[in-house]
Amino acid sequence: MNPVGVAILATVLVLASAFGLWRARTDGRLRSHPSTPLPSASAGSASAEAGMTTFVEQDLGVPLGTRATLVQFSTVFCQPCRATRRILNEVAEMVDGVRHVDVDAEDHLELVRRLDIRRTPTVFVLDSAGRVVNRATGQPRKADVVAALGEILP
Repeated sequence: MNPVGVAILATVLVLASAFGLWRARTDGRLRSHPSTPLPSASAGSASAEAGMTTFVEQDLGVPLGTRATLVQFSTVFCQPCRATRRILNEVAEMVDGVRHVDVDAEDHLELVRRLDIRRTPTVFVLDSAGRVVNRATGQPRKADVVAALGEILP
């Protein structure tokens, strides 16, 4: 291999490694939801109220939890979605008044587009009023989900 080819290969390997390290560090991290409003939403669906994204029962097809709701957007063939579903179900069973809702992203494309969901699983932690307080892309850790609930539950 000539020196130029070696340099290109080395650059590609460095960039791929850097991306892999960044992805491993950020994947599944719960972050406070930015207070930027969603693009125009129809009445009675996920909307922006005072700069916060808010879900209503019609968005999810089931009632929200009385204290908090864990909303997971997933797809049928997503392996991390299965593990995330297990984690969120365990947390919802541990904490009274918390409901886990699994939304099939393929069946709710309009909502997926409005919420800018780019990969699954994507998890939203909602307070009792349905306002998004945290969001994670990728499989969150159970301890992080419990900590996020601890911040919003009285």
